[in-house]
Amino acid sequence: MWYQKIIQVFKIPELRNKILFVLGVFAVFRLMANIPISVIDAENLKNFFNQFQMFGLLNVFTGGALDRLSIIMLGLGPYITASIILQLLTMIFPLLEKMYKEEGEAGRQKFNQYGRILTVPLAMLQAYAMLVLFQRQGVITFMSPFILLGSILTITAATLFLMWLGELISEKGIGNGVSLLIFAGIVADFPVNMRQLLVGWDPARIPSYVLFFAMALIIIACVVLITEGKRNIPISYAKRVRGTKMYGGVSTYLPLNINPAGVMPIIFALSLLMFPQMIVGFLAGSSGIIGGVASGVNSFLSNPWTHGIMYFLLVVVFTYFYTAVTFDPKTISSNLQKMGGFIPGIRPGESTAKFMYFILNRVLLIGAIFLGLIAVMPSIVGSITGILVFSFLIGGTSLLIAVSVVLETMRQINAQLQMREYESF
Repeated sequence: MWYQKIIQVFKIPELRNKILFVLGVFAVFRLMANIPISVIDAENLKNFFNQFQMFGLLNVFTGGALDRLSIIMLGLGPYITASIILQLLTMIFPLLEKMYKEEGEAGRQKFNQYGRILTVPLAMLQAYAMLVLFQRQGVITFMSPFILLGSILTITAATLFLMWLGELISEKGIGNGVSLLIFAGIVADFPVNMRQLLVGWDPARIPSYVLFFAMALIIIACVVLITEGKRNIPISYAKRVRGTKMYGGVSTYLPLNINPAGVMPIIFALSLLMFPQMIVGFLAGSSGIIGGVASGVNSFLSNPWTHGIMYFLLVVVFTYFYTAVTFDPKTISSNLQKMGGFIPGIRPGESTAKFMYFILNRVLLIGAIFLGLIAVMPSIVGSITGILVFSFLIGGTSLLIAVSVVLETMRQINAQLQMREYESF
């Protein structure tokens, strides 16, 4: 039973210490999310987030840090953006691609270090743009150049500190630190959502509430099904004799996930949509032609239909792109051939790679459309039921991150429990 697993986890000192460490990091994260940076006009701040829905969505992943203008108002956004830029550059610069794909763990570490370095200027740029935007909107009542510089440095340092905490969590081996911190920001809004639901309780809307939670359960079940879904490709190994021993002669399978890209395409699409909206929001208050053009673009991007269609298409495109960067059928085919493995009925080498490309593209189409629908699902369900709280129950990045993080953390903990059982055996 599940409660026996929890008891077993806390009986093992090493595993218990790791979980307590992660919970301690979550506490630090929540503390930082409540430390504001400057003098804030609460009424203008509330109106701003009602007007710009994209910033409200970004606020979900910072655990409410953005709408409090806290020192971690950017969350892990600059680090994720830096990772996106470097992933894109691997398709342009062969040396960067070789470092990422062919140099093993040392190459990955160097690649990640470049991402950390790139995070610094991106965090400073985003912090400056956000602060100036909030000041122009009247959210921040006063900010001298000295206070502005100090706020930018504070936000940048807090972002780097958060990135460091995420990497410390990853080193503990019970999940991806960045994903866990985003997950903590998502579930932190649960008490607020409960309060909103209770305060706005209307007995006449009980059918809407029942419909909402029924749709939420169905969507969560579909997310789990697609996240765990796989297309198994049969693999056979030829018999080989080395010395007096015989190897191979077995059959297994190569699993291809229906959603091999995970949550990254939605995060990429969200970041790409956020960046131009931040820029035009920054320029919208300017006078002349630039201000007029920026205001027009801002109105266009703020339209719910425009935003939904662009969001869906970007998620589909980034699903294919991210899978192309991280999954290489040619390398897998080459490794299979070296180990004496083959797909029954398919020639080793180039034919195997083409077959895997064919299967991958068919599977990926389902995964890409699914991700796109999940991204725009909050708006669809909210418009049907009229309930906008608990958005993480009905889709979008928040739901997919929550489900993926929970499943991955459960796998990591189960793997560590099994390892200790084998050691005791």
